[in-house]
Amino acid sequence: MQKLNIQNFKTGIALTIILSVVLFAINVAIGKDELFLLLNDDLGKTADRIFVFFTFLGDGIWWIAALILFFLFRKKFLALLFSSFIISEIFVESFKYLILPNEARPIKAIGDQTLIHTVTGVEMHTVASFPSGHTTQAFIFFLLACLMVDKKWIVAIGYLYAILIGYSRIYLAQHFPIDVAGGMIIASISVLLSLVIFQNWFSQKNKKALQ
Repeated sequence: MQKLNIQNFKTGIALTIILSVVLFAINVAIGKDELFLLLNDDLGKTADRIFVFFTFLGDGIWWIAALILFFLFRKKFLALLFSSFIISEIFVESFKYLILPNEARPIKAIGDQTLIHTVTGVEMHTVASFPSGHTTQAFIFFLLACLMVDKKWIVAIGYLYAILIGYSRIYLAQHFPIDVAGGMIIASISVLLSLVIFQNWFSQKNKKALQ
């Protein structure tokens, strides 16, 4: 049975937590709206198309693609994928619809909408801002890839992929940076808890097989 790459995972989760802490700290230092407007700057039509594409890569439909890939190539780790999804959904949905159900998104929270860069054709959401579900999913995939792929390059490539999806949510005016930071933290907690559950389950399974 293929072993999980714990070293890659440690590096990936450390990078994720560091970035989230930096975003939280800057958010406190300069303000929620100010940090959003700084990162939401219009970078041109090409950037608009690029970040629409990256936000698409964070859509929920990619859970199906992940399920297929795990089934074909990492079938024994399907429980790890399922538990990561379930735990993260509990966290995300609880915050969005129970804890902070009316948390305003940028387009509603910022009075002067002329300051906000939006992209034509992108549907704007107004509430349930915290956390960013797209970012949560992206960083879960990144951390799972760190566990599954026994190559050091996966950390750099996966981290860039997840960051670009997180930033796309700010660029498209769907989330504040603090929402993105929250998604990173939830992803880290979800995969970490899933890993603990999976390892304990596998350990118990091995014990029973030896009895």
